[in-house]
Amino acid sequence: MAASRSTFPHVAETALLTSLALVAFASNSILTRMALGSELIDAATFTTARLAAGALVLSVLVRMRGQLFSWSPPRGRALVGALALATYAAPFSFAYVRIGAAAGALLLFGAVQITMIGWGIVSGERPRARTWLGLALAAAGLAWLTLPSVGTRPDPIGSALMVAAGCAWGVYSLAGKGAPNFLESNARSFIWALPATMFLNVIASSGVRASGRGLLLAVIAGGVTSGLGYAIWYRALRGLTATTAAVLQLSVPVIAAGGAVAVLDETLSPRLMVAAAAVIGGVSLVLSQRVRAARAPVDRIPVDPHAATAAFDSRDTER
Repeated sequence: MAASRSTFPHVAETALLTSLALVAFASNSILTRMALGSELIDAATFTTARLAAGALVLSVLVRMRGQLFSWSPPRGRALVGALALATYAAPFSFAYVRIGAAAGALLLFGAVQITMIGWGIVSGERPRARTWLGLALAAAGLAWLTLPSVGTRPDPIGSALMVAAGCAWGVYSLAGKGAPNFLESNARSFIWALPATMFLNVIASSGVRASGRGLLLAVIAGGVTSGLGYAIWYRALRGLTATTAAVLQLSVPVIAAGGAVAVLDETLSPRLMVAAAAVIGGVSLVLSQRVRAARAPVDRIPVDPHAATAAFDSRDTER
């Protein structure tokens, strides 16, 4: 009885932190669509402001924890990570000029997972039938959502941009695997992704517009729901098994869709709901196969908030 009482505060803290982190990740889509769909700010300026805010918050958190921070230019995997982050952030913003938050979150999630599963296969994994079925189901869901057919579909250019953003985020997740300090690694990536987005601002300078509300939404998306959201997630991972963490990540596009309906007055079409069931169901099949294949005394924790399917990669270390 005493043991259960002493455990309860820890369980409650983990549940609270996990909920906050998942809502933060889903809120990125809602905040970005809110700012860009209403033309409160241009996509290039939003991207730069978002990354700058994220870099500032993550850098402060690293210093507050007394950890070392290197300002030296990134090399190798760190350089790939910074470039991938910039390649994710810009299409992510420009996509939300054209498509809704619910569809965008699903496209992003599906593209991230397919990229990471695909990399595992290219790297030598030998998937079983369940994994192939899950991959095919998730890909079919994305195709159903985006390809021309009877009924409405998201804007094709916006959809393509979001898929590109998802692929880039998958690369960013893979590049960060094995980093000894994840907050410091993320902070450096945010800082060194800024020159690319600032160059984008120069190219798109003729279309610059930024209201105070638009800039505020960008700062919140970068500093709070991205930067602080990562810190909260890494703290929550201390109380989660890899299985639980990976399954919970499947809720992010669902939370984003609910928020889009409640906050942005979006409508969930039957097409979107069928696609969501296929994508999330397909990723769940892949995850269930990896859970069965990775039964071990030590349950491992995923590197990245979006990397559900990487939760059981043997190259990960316990967080």
